[in-house]
Amino acid sequence: MTGASGTPARGGGRERIIAAATDLFAGQGYEATTTRQIAEAAQVTKGALYHWFDSKQHLLVCVYRDLLAEQTGRLAVIASADAPVERRLHDAAADLVGHIADHFEPLTVWARSMHLLDGEHASHIRADRRRYHETFRGLLVEGQAAGVVRTDVSASVMAHGFLSTVGNIHTWFREDGPLSRHEVGTQLVALFLDGLRPREELIPVRPAGPASSAPPA
Repeated sequence: MTGASGTPARGGGRERIIAAATDLFAGQGYEATTTRQIAEAAQVTKGALYHWFDSKQHLLVCVYRDLLAEQTGRLAVIASADAPVERRLHDAAADLVGHIADHFEPLTVWARSMHLLDGEHASHIRADRRRYHETFRGLLVEGQAAGVVRTDVSASVMAHGFLSTVGNIHTWFREDGPLSRHEVGTQLVALFLDGLRPREELIPVRPAGPASSAPPA
């Protein structure tokens, strides 16, 4: 059941269903999980589940859209803060990788299952992601205008490059690896921010010639 905006109304039952679906999707995969299993784990009837969600695909979309809405809201606060743009860029990048580290399992489920979406669900997700991207890109454009972000690379390229990189951590990150999720995120932020620095004017260096011999005494 949805409200006028198309977004399901919130409530205790909905949150339990979201939490149960997230755990099951992460543990056994989206395709292997049934709505009956989700209802049982959430301790609701299947009728109650379908009161909130019209399909398993709709439930998967809501798991992701809730997280993306939270990310976008946090980014909007950072972008509009009264701070230098370089500070806001740092905070935006750090907040994103921190949020991904804190919600790694559901976001990994989403990344592995999003190709199964179609129609209206896919179009809603594209619109949500576009809003995040445009706000993030806007910070880079602001930084370019302020002279603190390089202008020889498009703001769109920089935004897509960073967002794609952090969005694909799940393809190579290992829980038993030498770095934690947060440590990986911190290093990616450092690389990103260093890559934004304006290029300094290169000073040609004249190659050194052969050493001259000492004059005769």
